[in-house]
Amino acid sequence: MYTHLQLRDSTRPPVSLATLHKMKAEGEKIASLTCYDASFAALVDEADADIVLVGDSLGMVIQGHDTTVPVTMDQMVYHCQSVARGLHRPLLMADLPFASYPTRELALANSVRLMQEGGAEVVKLESGPSQIEVVEFLAGHDIAVCAHLGLKPQSVHKTGGFRVQGREADAAERMLAAARDLESAGADLILLECIPSELGQRITEALRVPVIGIGAGPHTDGQILVLYDVLGITTGRKPRFVLDCMAGAGDNLGAMKRYVQAVKTGAYPAPEHCFS
Repeated sequence: MYTHLQLRDSTRPPVSLATLHKMKAEGEKIASLTCYDASFAALVDEADADIVLVGDSLGMVIQGHDTTVPVTMDQMVYHCQSVARGLHRPLLMADLPFASYPTRELALANSVRLMQEGGAEVVKLESGPSQIEVVEFLAGHDIAVCAHLGLKPQSVHKTGGFRVQGREADAAERMLAAARDLESAGADLILLECIPSELGQRITEALRVPVIGIGAGPHTDGQILVLYDVLGITTGRKPRFVLDCMAGAGDNLGAMKRYVQAVKTGAYPAPEHCFS
């Protein structure tokens, strides 16, 4: 009973939103990884990752789809349950999949599922001006929210592919304004994907909440990568921001620890992983 209270003063207390805000304030980098099952979750935990995301990227790396669009709500709940059983320390975040939050009410119902059935502590949605009302509604119901800006994989058919976002001056200003609006609406975290490093820095410095990047440069408060990329499992062409930590690591745990250390020291992302 009261496990979080019992573990608060342990050597590995559970990561909370308060922990992440403290890390941002003190300049400590936040190391995050995606995960989809209990076995890998236990290793990610042992590697001392701060955040674990059950991402709808499972549609591509687990199910073999070309996009994340086919992933269903039931599948997200199932994988979240599996990951939750393997975790102790990291904060558990889960994606709301494609078309699972078109209205405030449906967003709330599906967020409750991810939390009550799946064990998630934070829900993530691909956001922007049209989702501000949804973020505000969820925050008003005491649900922790991560808003996702930049490249939004669920919108790939609309945007015409996986491309760097925010390179044009007006697009960059719109993204910065959207990030500020989402923070004001109650977003607890912001995730930035595939944007120029300079824009990643501007958004991070403009916000009070922690900002996690994937292909968003070295100046965000933390980094996240798909676990299968870190372990060198992904086949075919890989995004520029990918860091394969498996070579010379010895085993999966060693590769995950190498990634966490690279984030914490600032060695990752290096210039070759970034966009201008």
